[in-house]
Amino acid sequence: MIAWLVLVPLLLLTGHTAVNALLLRRPRRDAVTSERVAVLLPLRDEADRVTPCLESLLGQRGVPNLSIHVLDDASTDGTADVVRKITDGDERVRLLAGVPPPAGWLGKPNACRQLADDAAGADVLVFVDADVTLAPDAIAGAVELLRGAGMTLLSPYPRIVGAGRLAQPLLQWSWLTFLPLRGMERSPRPSLAAAGGQWLVLDRAGYRRAGGHAAVRGDVLEDIGLARAVKRSGGRIALADGSRLATCHMYGSWRELADGYGKSLWASFGSATGAATVVVLLLLLYAVPVPFLVSPWAGVALAAYLLGVTGRMISAVATGGRAVPDAFAHPLSIVLFAWLVARSFHRRRRGRLTWRGRSL
Repeated sequence: MIAWLVLVPLLLLTGHTAVNALLLRRPRRDAVTSERVAVLLPLRDEADRVTPCLESLLGQRGVPNLSIHVLDDASTDGTADVVRKITDGDERVRLLAGVPPPAGWLGKPNACRQLADDAAGADVLVFVDADVTLAPDAIAGAVELLRGAGMTLLSPYPRIVGAGRLAQPLLQWSWLTFLPLRGMERSPRPSLAAAGGQWLVLDRAGYRRAGGHAAVRGDVLEDIGLARAVKRSGGRIALADGSRLATCHMYGSWRELADGYGKSLWASFGSATGAATVVVLLLLLYAVPVPFLVSPWAGVALAAYLLGVTGRMISAVATGGRAVPDAFAHPLSIVLFAWLVARSFHRRRRGRLTWRGRSL
């Protein structure tokens, strides 16, 4: 009985991962769009890593009506100077000086709101973070997929590189394993929503109907909040695999990763009780079987371990990740994730959450 209680859920979840991987939408290469597309790039102290992002935006093809709106959000490291040097008078680029967040607003929603307001003439808004580098046909492919799938918001998830090989792949694995992708697209429920703020593509009219970033002004997870706002306004959302067209160097060190996860994980589950429930279930399914590999239950434990590894491998192959040897450390990844969640709640209770020099 215990064996079935462990193995049946793992079989179902791994099977679900495989089905989602087969159904996963992907932007087409070498696409072309005639729509007016505005790329919106918020920057705060990004002088040391914005260059690849900007160069990739300037090199976009298949989008003749492209404008690039860059906002310097009170940087103190010369970010605006770097932008001026790279863009060098390119008429497609507008560099804005950001204004401080009003009361009740967090920094990124405030920056994104200013950028969207500046791109009033666009048909499609493309939000990109400074740590993302796009292939030359990435924007055209994403806009084509947005329109072809009939979506209001498309989140093409980039390939994650840099620090955090234990923790970072859990992002793609989690939504492939637990989120019914086609069901999310069809369902009007705002609670059934996911998005990654590194690269978001939105129909501008749908963005405005959803209330824009004003609807998520105080949200730490403004990307998911925006996806939910789109659903509440009657729009449709979709996740896609953008790993062939985009990379994201999200964190350069373990410290950056821990702080980045720390600022937002507490907000990912709705409540501390919800977070505890999810973490305990993940540990029971994917980590607890490992010590039983040297016990009379070794056969069941090995089967449970291999099912977890298989799910991680499927996820890695589907989203441009590293399958071997990283997938074999899946139980350790789950333990690390549990620690990051606990750390995030601990820092929030102590009022120690900050990001880019601003208190959250």
